Amino acid sequence: MTDILPKKNEEYGTKEYWDQRYSQESEDSSFDWFKSYSDIADIIRELIPDKSSRILMLGCGNSTLSQDMYDDGYKNIVNTDYSGILIEKMRHKHAESRPEMEWHEMDIRDLKFEDDSFDVAIDKGTMDAMMTAKADVWDPPEEVVQNCNREVDEVLRVLRKGGIFIYLTFGQPHFRRRYLDRPGTTLNIRKLGEAFHYYLYIVRT
Repeated sequence: MTDILPKKNEEYGTKEYWDQRYSQESEDSSFDWFKSYSDIADIIRELIPDKSSRILMLGCGNSTLSQDMYDDGYKNIVNTDYSGILIEKMRHKHAESRPEMEWHEMDIRDLKFEDDSFDVAIDKGTMDAMMTAKADVWDPPEEVVQNCNREVDEVLRVLRKGGIFIYLTFGQPHFRRRYLDRPGTTLNIRKLGEAFHYYLYIVRT
């Protein structure tokens, strides 16, 4: 595992790092930032009561979240990641066991989907990877601010009216609210965990 960890944290925000990492990992490898589906399943079922909802997974990586949700009845999941190497591996891995899932090589800052085409969008640590630039967390670089705003702009564009954007992160509200508090939407924040806190940001359109 140590040979695929980045030398610097900011590498988590580069396509080159992820392409190299996924090319070294086996198809059966998986990695989840913080919570697994079993930890948040009750909350997901509450927030997404309709299991036929069209769900966009932003920066899916090789997390087991999509497959666990699929196995729990959410069959209409569209996975995106900007690593084409990863997408091909995941498409092949799940082709027979989870045939209804879609896999697309795509940058979350420039989604290629139509407006108003999803009921739900989920980000589990992807925005965090764009925030790993070496800088003052209280005053992030303009590039970080632009990237995070572009992601949320794109998410709100592809969500239908009445849709929901679910973002799971360790980032505290002071550092995340600026990107998520948008006109015409409502933002709810839940704190999860005990010794170490995670935050669930829920944006409704």
